[in-house]
Amino acid sequence: MGWGRTLFLGDIGNRLDIEDTEHDIQQLKYKIASAQNKNVSQDQIIKELITEHAQMKLYLASIVRLLLSKGGISKAELEVMIDAVDAQDGKTDGMFHGNIV
Repeated sequence: MGWGRTLFLGDIGNRLDIEDTEHDIQQLKYKIASAQNKNVSQDQIIKELITEHAQMKLYLASIVRLLLSKGGISKAELEVMIDAVDAQDGKTDGMFHGNIV
């Protein structure tokens, strides 16, 4: 309410203004903390995705190397399959966005 409350209620009005300001400050602190928590959460999610991606590459590299070393598939056959799967989602771009099976 500002100066009017102080003018009409004196010290009581002034104290009420201080309480309102303290309440506003607490709300701002909460909003800032919430925004920081979102950033921390996003950072954590990104970190987890990077870790998961690296693990998936490790597993895939292991499987491919095992298949090649056991003669289950030749390198040429693997390359033909990679090109075929790459084209299945409509783009030959080194990525695949379709279903695995």
